[in-house]
Amino acid sequence: MADRVSSFPPVADPATARILILGSMPGEASLSAGRYYAHPRNQFWPIAGALFGASPDLPYEHRLQRLKDAGIALWDVLESCQRCGSLDADIDLRSARINDFERFLERHPLIAAVAFNGGMAERLFRRDVAPHVRALRQIRLPSTSPAHASLGAAGKLERWHAALQPILASTVEAHIQPGWTSR
Repeated sequence: MADRVSSFPPVADPATARILILGSMPGEASLSAGRYYAHPRNQFWPIAGALFGASPDLPYEHRLQRLKDAGIALWDVLESCQRCGSLDADIDLRSARINDFERFLERHPLIAAVAFNGGMAERLFRRDVAPHVRALRQIRLPSTSPAHASLGAAGKLERWHAALQPILASTVEAHIQPGWTSR
């Protein structure tokens, strides 16, 4: 019998969040630690460190704050599910409960894009969420999971940077008020 597991609350600042990065469901290491992307070989925090200053060397709460300051929100598509093990392939999709994205997006009106940290998050979002929420740009990122080793750390970082930086730059420009100067 598979255990029922539940995801964490979202990490997001309504005043700054412009990109929502979605996983499917935290793995066993993350659930045990009570932290997003806690597996020591997961590349999420090294990538977040390189792109947003959320280095794995920082205390966890400081990493989360750096993400929020950079306009990044973090969550999972699933609120809960039954799963044996840590892999997305272990999720019993019949048991899956989706997080409340309608309410989340109402509270975070600046979010312009959703980026998927892996294929399962993308499939679940497109199937169960996208038809019911406002239109968002959708971006598939290479999974940071150690189970997805076909692309190395440098390649993952390169693709994440190429996908996310233009969105962050364009949404910052779109929200600059007339008369604003960068002194």
